[in-house]
Amino acid sequence: MQNALNHGVRLDGVSDYGVSNAIYFDDLDGNGIELYWYRDRAHWPKNSDWSLDISIRRLDLKALLALAAPVTQVS
Repeated sequence: MQNALNHGVRLDGVSDYGVSNAIYFDDLDGNGIELYWYRDRAHWPKNSDWSLDISIRRLDLKALLALAAPVTQVS
């Protein structure tokens, strides 16, 4: 993702749904793309009644990118 941002990809949105995360952007032809992934089930947030806490929050993209290994250039 960092490599895409370095090359000018503009994000349309980033969301944290509690059980999953999503990043939204457009390709060069203007088609919407969603990168979506689930969190490990052990980290799914629960309400006091043990139901899933599925709500929309802003994804902390900086924290997510900090977890990623650096991208190396290939020639």
